[in-house]
Amino acid sequence: MGLQITELVPKKEISFKDLYNKKIAIDSSQMIYQFLSSIRQQDGTPLMDSKQRITSHLQGIITRITNLMSQGIKLCFVFDGKPPLLKVKEQEEREYRKQMAEEKFREAKELGDEESMLKYSKQSIRLSREMSEESKELIQALGLPAIQAPSEAEAQCAFMNEQGDVDYVGSSDYDVLLYGAPRLVKNLTVSQRRRISSGAYINISPEVIELNEVLDNLGINQEQLIALGILVGTDFNYGVPRVGPKTALRLVRQHKNFDTLFKEAKADFNWKEIYAVFKNMPIIKNYRLKFTNPDVDKIMKILVDKHEFNQERVQKNIDRIINVKKASEQGSLTKFF
Repeated sequence: MGLQITELVPKKEISFKDLYNKKIAIDSSQMIYQFLSSIRQQDGTPLMDSKQRITSHLQGIITRITNLMSQGIKLCFVFDGKPPLLKVKEQEEREYRKQMAEEKFREAKELGDEESMLKYSKQSIRLSREMSEESKELIQALGLPAIQAPSEAEAQCAFMNEQGDVDYVGSSDYDVLLYGAPRLVKNLTVSQRRRISSGAYINISPEVIELNEVLDNLGINQEQLIALGILVGTDFNYGVPRVGPKTALRLVRQHKNFDTLFKEAKADFNWKEIYAVFKNMPIIKNYRLKFTNPDVDKIMKILVDKHEFNQERVQKNIDRIINVKKASEQGSLTKFF
């Protein structure tokens, strides 16, 4: 669901020029869900090939990811591993909500209500293992690193950022800050527009969030930020009823002892269990970030041969990133001489 602390976090707008040649780690599952949600027909139907296989995620990768690559940004993707036990219960509840949304989608379809069909189709999205593996295969064919995390991808991204192997973690929410990611970048969309719930579009720019600046601004430390997140609600708990971000911040500042803090907040869950998940999430240290040239034949095999994408359009996207890579290499060569 994402950590809801937007109103507390200082942000700095930047341009895509500021991200040129920067390495950014992306939580792959979050990205694929966004593609599955946004790339679909007006009635909510996802893009599919003639065999009724969903292709929205692949369309997002070959268009939106290559758009970012054409800006000279070096993306690497991290895939989720085994979820923590605390997340299993949340996943079961999400599955129940998806089933309810599917029922409402069927009712809307019978009524011919396309607006409701679109709404409920987005609420019933599922990311299959096949979609995830196919996305990984296409990402690697584009010449980008794909890292398999042992558990939560966000924790792995944060570790890579802490080590200085990537300049930013790219995410649409703030959860990576709880894992200690030093620098987060949001709004990684070249279109610089976002559709909001009313249907209107708003202009957006990439935003950078610095963890040290967040902590200084709030007057708390990293451990207190985790506690604040637990009060508001994380992927592993629903938070404390009637405790929003501002109230949570006040409580965290008032009570340095966490037992007292959660007792005062009237939390009806084991906060220590949730806190331990953030502090001890498994990560791998022997990952390798290797950027290579696109494998054009493999890209064509996945998109054109298997899923019937338009070859000319696919080639156009490939050409863009190849030309950017050539220009970058030529520029480096000129500087050398």
